[in-house]
Amino acid sequence: MTSPIAYVSRAADDEEATWIDTLAKAMPNEKIVSIRQMTDAERQAAEVAIVANPDPADIARLPGLTWIHSLWAGVERIVSELGPTAPPIVRLTDPELARVMGEAVLAWTYYLHRDMPAYRQQQQKKVWRDLEYRHPKDVTVGLVGLGLLGTESAKRLRGAGFDVMGWSRSLKELEGVATLSGEDGLRELLEKSDIVVCLVPLTSETRGLINAGRLQRMKAGASIINFARGAVIVADDLLASLESGHLAHAVLDVFEKEPLDEGSAFWSHPSVTVLPHISAPTDRSSSAAIVAQNIRNWRRTGELPTTVDMQKGY
Repeated sequence: MTSPIAYVSRAADDEEATWIDTLAKAMPNEKIVSIRQMTDAERQAAEVAIVANPDPADIARLPGLTWIHSLWAGVERIVSELGPTAPPIVRLTDPELARVMGEAVLAWTYYLHRDMPAYRQQQQKKVWRDLEYRHPKDVTVGLVGLGLLGTESAKRLRGAGFDVMGWSRSLKELEGVATLSGEDGLRELLEKSDIVVCLVPLTSETRGLINAGRLQRMKAGASIINFARGAVIVADDLLASLESGHLAHAVLDVFEKEPLDEGSAFWSHPSVTVLPHISAPTDRSSSAAIVAQNIRNWRRTGELPTTVDMQKGY
């Protein structure tokens, strides 16, 4: 009989039960048990944990873990909390997640490209005035991050006719996209882009990546979208840039503290659109299928899927 699989999260019981049910349907030959309901013997025997924002104390109660499969693409929190001695961690790599993120990047790029914030403000002032139309080919969108999400977003934007640039830690090649890397590359992207989209993982190198100096390098009147992590952009520096009028608008889906504090200046700022971390929600069915396949492969071959580089943080 195979060892039980521990499900570890900080979610409410009903949400956890829904996930366990979805995962169980995807792998009917496995026994998946919430750590809250595991016996001592089951906790000792568990070799795999499927996790969603797990409490490190719960992971410590599973001494026989061979590896951990996260249900999220972003793993900076689990990497930080579990530390370098943690078992190997596999993050979720889901093409459906990339599709949804590409959809969101295109949607909110259109939001800025078609001057939706300005029309909203005109409505509030009862102003009837059309604004000059810009063709997508005349709008440069700069993607900061060219992983799976950035690559899919670039394809969507190119398909819509936008001029696309992309920056990544190591130089990549994408058809129809001007790709850059390094400090000089990031400077060039910020200076040339009308809309900058942040899609990098949060690591020690990307924390505070978009700061006052880099915001100042952006075009006057440019806008920014953050679909990465809140800490990638220095919040006070962004507010200062918006207040000065250097940047026109910011679409923010992620924040250092979530839910966003009610006292945050972002809520009421006329040049900020606040979203409740909805740019790329995890699809339970597709995620469960991917996790199930990874576990089946491991049971059969003993080989782990690609694991997180604990030094890089992704």
